Amino acid sequence: MKKDADGFNARAEELLERYAGLVYRLVFARTRRRDAADDIFQEVFLRYVAKGPDFESEEHARAWFCRVTVNCANSYWRNPFRRRTEPLEAAEHLPAPETAESGLDACLDRLFPELRVVVHLYYYEGYSTPEIAGLLGKKESAVRMRLMRVRRQLRDYLEEGGDSCV
Repeated sequence: MKKDADGFNARAEELLERYAGLVYRLVFARTRRRDAADDIFQEVFLRYVAKGPDFESEEHARAWFCRVTVNCANSYWRNPFRRRTEPLEAAEHLPAPETAESGLDACLDRLFPELRVVVHLYYYEGYSTPEIAGLLGKKESAVRMRLMRVRRQLRDYLEEGGDSCV
């Protein structure tokens, strides 16, 4: 059975507008790199177009986009091309990376990507620990443990006056 192309395109545009912010923020929280976030963002919506899933509810659509975003970000980290390194001397001509906007942002940059995703989903997207566990395919206790570790690291950072992190 062939789907109505115009109806699908309209629905795809609607979902893009609705979930673009969520997808981009989540992938940026995972990678902390704009170029990677842009690529993964595009991959998520290409997967939506390729699969064309029918969502039962708004919550189902939101969960689908979160799950696909996390899967694409995980694929980014597993990519062997990303792990290639060059000798430090080869990078002398490159400009220095942008500095973090704040000390807290620098602290978040130093967290493991798995911790940043949990923090983002919990504090910025408002998911509960059971919901995060379901989205990430982890146990609830693992999600709570990750949140506890991040809170401890951030508390230590703030107590030390923001001089060192992690």
